[in-house]
Amino acid sequence: MIYIVGLLAVIFLAMAAVVVSRMAAVVRNVGGTEDGDDSSYTGISNKINGAMFMVFLILGGIAATWSFMHSTQYFLPEASSPHGRRTDELFWISMAIVTFSAVLTNVILFYFSYRYQARKGYKAAYYPENHKLELIWTVVPAVVMAVMVFTGWRAWRDIMSEAPQGAQEIEIVGKQFNWIVRYPGVDDNKLGNYNYKLTDNNNEVGIDYSDEKAFDDFTSTTEMHIPVGKPIALKIRARDVLHSVFIPHMRVKMDAVPGMPTRFWFTADKTTEQMKNELNNQDFTYEIACTEVCGRGHFSMRVRLIVEDEDSWKKWCAEQKPLLTSFPEYASRIPANLKAKAAKYLPADAAAPSDSTTASTQQGGAAASVSLR
Repeated sequence: MIYIVGLLAVIFLAMAAVVVSRMAAVVRNVGGTEDGDDSSYTGISNKINGAMFMVFLILGGIAATWSFMHSTQYFLPEASSPHGRRTDELFWISMAIVTFSAVLTNVILFYFSYRYQARKGYKAAYYPENHKLELIWTVVPAVVMAVMVFTGWRAWRDIMSEAPQGAQEIEIVGKQFNWIVRYPGVDDNKLGNYNYKLTDNNNEVGIDYSDEKAFDDFTSTTEMHIPVGKPIALKIRARDVLHSVFIPHMRVKMDAVPGMPTRFWFTADKTTEQMKNELNNQDFTYEIACTEVCGRGHFSMRVRLIVEDEDSWKKWCAEQKPLLTSFPEYASRIPANLKAKAAKYLPADAAAPSDSTTASTQQGGAAASVSLR
């Protein structure tokens, strides 16, 4: 280690000596120009440097254009939601403005470096101030930026507004390392309450059966089904660490934060089958991914998203079993006054819970119940 440190010290000293010698040469040249000797700037190397500015400008422009055109094959297709297309439109407008500004300023920069390179007999002009020019380059960018910020704010305000009346409620819960999707069942469009204290291996989202709206709730961990053309009110939360819901083709992205439920609503207006035909790819599928690194199994946090017509979606929902039906032992958490309403979701041979067990469960669970409504 001592030898390595010593070798690095020698290298740095040599580099410092080179820098000092070059600085001394620059100082000598600057001192020479004070009495009119500008020959050090007008040699062949100066002309080569000037020409290289133009070469770099042209080749750089060609390379940047090729890079963009080549990358278009990897771009996402047109968004499958109205708010996604609006977001894309704002993005490309912003990109056009920024690209135009960057091209204009760099063309001027490189051309002026070539056109006004040092020549014998030339003397640089110095303008200590130009209020008109300063006003132009201050006001024009300020106005453009203000318009961009205002239009972006309007889009964000509309996208993050409350979901329309009658929107389909769906909850998605992130945990290491998969998503759990909960639906409000077929009898109503209201998700039941949840209570994190009720979470176990079967009831992974902590459904609280002291709330009658939870009786017909069912869950899925492999795919999410939604109807096309209907607003989806997505309720998002995390069970352990920070996750992030990402539906790229819908332009949906929202963090799932432990202890802080978030939300996002969108409308899918292209079914999965329509996208397969549009892209000429029968293997296409929408997906929900996690874009927040949440641990070693982060790569596995994917759920297929199936967008279908409403009749097919209702048929799929009708085929799903409420969690209460699959695990009738949770009937012990149902209050006595709601047992009759829950009976149709329970198997006929399900044992009726004792009143003492029901009362105890109801009293302990209701205190920490969190309403989604």
